[in-house]
This record gives sequence, C-alpha cells and structure tokens, in this order.
Amino acid sequence: MEIDENLKTRDWSSVEQVVLGLDMELGLDGAGWKIGAASQEIRDAEGLPSPSPGRIYRDTIFPNGSSLGPEFFINFRNVECEFAFQLSRDFEVRDEPFSEAEVADGIDSLFPALEIGDTVFLDWYGASGYFGSCLDNGGSAAFIEGTRIHDWRSVDLVEGGMDLYLNEFYIKSGQGKSAMGHPVTSLTWMINWARSHGREVSAGEVISTGTCTGHCFASPGDVVSANFGLLGVVQVLFV
Repeated sequence: MEIDENLKTRDWSSVEQVVLGLDMELGLDGAGWKIGAASQEIRDAEGLPSPSPGRIYRDTIFPNGSSLGPEFFINFRNVECEFAFQLSRDFEVRDEPFSEAEVADGIDSLFPALEIGDTVFLDWYGASGYFGSCLDNGGSAAFIEGTRIHDWRSVDLVEGGMDLYLNEFYIKSGQGKSAMGHPVTSLTWMINWARSHGREVSAGEVISTGTCTGHCFASPGDVVSANFGLLGVVQVLFV
C-alpha cells in the first residue's frame, strides 16, 4: 500500500489517535497491548520519538509451536522475541500515574513470547518517514505465547534473555534490558500510556513489553525459534 502524500503525518499525537480510533472502529475482542520500539535501537532505526503502542487481539494469539499460513499476513513476517506479562488486577483510569511497584504487584504471570509484525505499507523502514507501521496498530499481526510462570520475580529480567534461531541457524541474542532497561519498566509505561489516553487495562490482559532482539524478517517455509533458557523455547512455523 502507498499512502497519499497529504495523509502522511509527522505528528506523533495524531499517530496515537489513529491507533485508538482504529481499535474503536474495528471493534475486535482485545486481549491486551504490545509495545513497539521499546528499545532505543529500534526507535533510532525507525526514526520514532517514542515507543509505539498497539493492541493484541484475541484472534491473533496462538499457542507455542503454531503453524501460521499466508492468510495471517500481508507483506511481512517480522519476528521479535519478547517478555510478556498477564495482569492480576485492573489498572483504572486516574490522574496519578501508576508506579512501577504498583504495576509489579499487579502481575499475575510472566511468559516468553514471539510477536510477529506486519503492515499494509510496502517498505517497513521507508514507511517510518510518516510512522507507517505505528499507524497500522504498531505493526502487530500475530502473537505466540510460551509457558507462563507465576514466580516471575525469581527471573533475571535485565541480563537474562534469549537466543534467536532461523531454521536452526543461530541469528542473535537479546536481553531483557533492551525493553526500556527492564520489562517491568516497559510494562509500566504501557499501562500509564493507556491511562493517560482514557483506557483502562484490565485483569487478565496480556502486555508484551517490546523486542529484545530487534527485527528478524522471515519467509514462508521458515521456522523461527527463541530459546529463553529456563523459560523454555518458543517457536513458530510459517507455511
């Protein structure tokens, strides 16, 4: 897709309004939120002034080891390795920001995940000139969930991380500190972003805290897996 020049925006607040407006217009069953460009590396690559929020919809969540066909994608299969949380309490809309300690106390479980990005725009990085992937729900297309653990505080979420493989070939490693220094910091940012835009984040919702491995563009026929150590391996096959 090529967007008309007069529709291209370089105003970040308008991008945020498009994300919220698109969610309302679609009326899909929301299961949570994802954070794009949580790492400075991705913000620099895409020329973004801020992390980029997006919705996770229930019909885009798949179990570990799933095979995903072409019907789920338009242009890309951009795999990102992330730490995600499920919440145990509601985070209501209020004037005062939630502290990181409050957010940590509202975590039910932690799990490793693969977020798979896609966008209607033909050039992932070229579209960054007008925040293209951010306009398109933060580039979110599918979400693969690993196994949940409740004793999440025992996990080193700063230095700990994962190894990414494409068709069993090692690609790169990542660490939790890529997500704003700590995935809980990233989680807190997401909850406060929603709060400041009049959106409650509810118990049971999942929040994926941003890529720790940058971007890995896959193709049909590829198998992408990430070894999160004690948290296990998360894998997806593209058919």
